[in-house]
Amino acid sequence: MSLLSNWTWPTRLRDKGIIGMNRRNIRYIGRYNNRRLYPLVDDKLKTKLLAQRYGITTPALIGTVTTQFGVKHIGETLVGHHGFVIKPAKGSGGKGILVIESVDGEAFIKPSGARLSITDIERHVSNILSGLYSLGGSPDVALIETLINFDESLMAYSYEGVPDIRVIVFKGYPVMSMMRLSTAASDGKANLHQGAVGVGLNMATGEALRGVQFDRPCYAHPDTGHDLASLKVPQWKTLLDLAAGCYEMTGLGYLGTDMVLDRKHGPMLLELNARPGLAIQMTNGEGLRRRLDLIERQPDGVSVEKRVAFAQHHFARTSELTTDSPDTSSATA
Repeated sequence: MSLLSNWTWPTRLRDKGIIGMNRRNIRYIGRYNNRRLYPLVDDKLKTKLLAQRYGITTPALIGTVTTQFGVKHIGETLVGHHGFVIKPAKGSGGKGILVIESVDGEAFIKPSGARLSITDIERHVSNILSGLYSLGGSPDVALIETLINFDESLMAYSYEGVPDIRVIVFKGYPVMSMMRLSTAASDGKANLHQGAVGVGLNMATGEALRGVQFDRPCYAHPDTGHDLASLKVPQWKTLLDLAAGCYEMTGLGYLGTDMVLDRKHGPMLLELNARPGLAIQMTNGEGLRRRLDLIERQPDGVSVEKRVAFAQHHFARTSELTTDSPDTSSATA
């Protein structure tokens, strides 16, 4: 196979409405995101506190660790909690997130089954505080949150980790979305670059449009074997309402909202991103440009409900997945 077969002409990408980093940074982020507002989304603790004020549901906060002195007291904070997540407030790309699924005596059990001691937990928190996982390596704060018990209807679509939903919101309109499914290749993390499966979602219904893993078509989860064609996000309208409401909450015109579905609390906001990546275009098989151009022509001052209804009407798509799609192995060979 020729090396050139993996490339395409820029004009073809433009015809499909694909936007690149330069256009994203200059036309949308630079124009619609005031830099003084970035700390609201770059710091997960600030995001969480802001969301609480606006009535947007997030995982409950168990506690924070702000100093190395406080590391030795983390065991006291964790008493009575049989599952939790520890993450850096200013981390990026999923780095530094430690998920504890259960506690067995003095052992803390990860989703993989690995057992950690309280010393391991303390070491991880100390690394977070030192800035090992933060943007620019600056000193950080460790957040301890309750464990998300994700919706049972999605269990067959994920390996060890929690599937999350990324929604791009532009001027308050949800314009494109995808679900990220953790795999063995991604070590249980919902990170596309590490091997998670990205599934484009129909903005009208929350149903799967197409799947991608390692930049190649994917029709079933590589570990569970479950058919992606049957994937549908529950409580889709509620999730879009929450995502759209993040525009008023932050004042940022172009942002990525990362959501999860808890079996008890429903859609919840995990975090926000003022510089969302562009891989969502690949998972949807469509560029963002036409949708963003359409939103730019809409008036300001439209309610969340009307913005969501507009997106569901104008950005509906027909799925490329069918129950007789080829299996993953044949698609990625």
